[in-house]
Amino acid sequence: MTQPACLPDCVRSTPKYKNPGKDIHHGIKKIRHTAAAAVAFAAILLAAMLNSPPRVKATGDDDDNGNDSRIQRGLDIAPVHLNLEGKNRALVGLGSYIVNAAVPCNECHGAGPALNQFLPGDNPYFGQTAVIDPTVYLGGGRSFGAPVTGSAVIVSRNLTPDKSGLPVGGHTFGEFVQIMRTGVDLDHLHPTCATGPSGPIVNTGCIPAPFNGDLLQTMPWPGLRNLTDHDLRAIYEYLSAVPCVAGPPSPSPRHNDANKATLANCRYERCRNGTADGWHDSLPPRLTSRMDSKLLFLLALPA
Repeated sequence: MTQPACLPDCVRSTPKYKNPGKDIHHGIKKIRHTAAAAVAFAAILLAAMLNSPPRVKATGDDDDNGNDSRIQRGLDIAPVHLNLEGKNRALVGLGSYIVNAAVPCNECHGAGPALNQFLPGDNPYFGQTAVIDPTVYLGGGRSFGAPVTGSAVIVSRNLTPDKSGLPVGGHTFGEFVQIMRTGVDLDHLHPTCATGPSGPIVNTGCIPAPFNGDLLQTMPWPGLRNLTDHDLRAIYEYLSAVPCVAGPPSPSPRHNDANKATLANCRYERCRNGTADGWHDSLPPRLTSRMDSKLLFLLALPA
């Protein structure tokens, strides 16, 4: 007798169970074990995620990362009272970190060499505590001398806000970016000397070739131009928040026309009287005491 052909697996008859109830109980028990194992695994995975260090997020040019530790550090080390009204606090903090820690701008944009930017008795170069003189902070005035004998003397610019509230003598952010990216001197303070039959006509109002009078001299813009757009925005925001330093009288290029809103030309006794938006009262207590004991000479300054 011919044997029937083998049926495919999908149509083979299902074997009959001898004890259906027992088999069903066994299946349910296996499902419970599997579910318990899955829950345990999920609990272990969750614990690992909670205990693992946070992943560092890349900060883009337009990202205001409020968790950046540099922001709080920058706010802590700012040597002057900051006007945060209408400002982005995170940008101000990051800008302060860049200006005061990463690229100490006041060393060049203060009144003199880095050695002279501190209050009397608070000079770290003398083994003392470090307290920057807030009355001339970023007000410019450091002389770098003349590139060539008889030519214009290069002096650092005033970076503080004027009466418009814009820093660097009233430059817009677009102009500030242009300065930092290209080194262009928008103030044209030391143009290139004219050339006569015998060569450059050198005088105290120009600089001779090969120096390019259209560019800022001594400022390290060839390196600073590599900062991100976000860094430049932060620096600009910080410079907008520092007190104005009026500088020398007009027509000095370092003169700032200022108003109360920019905390301009704040004499010591006016700060003490609280008529300059509480500028003096907002200084750190240690700095206030230093001013009480060592800056009395400011009382003799003309208004």
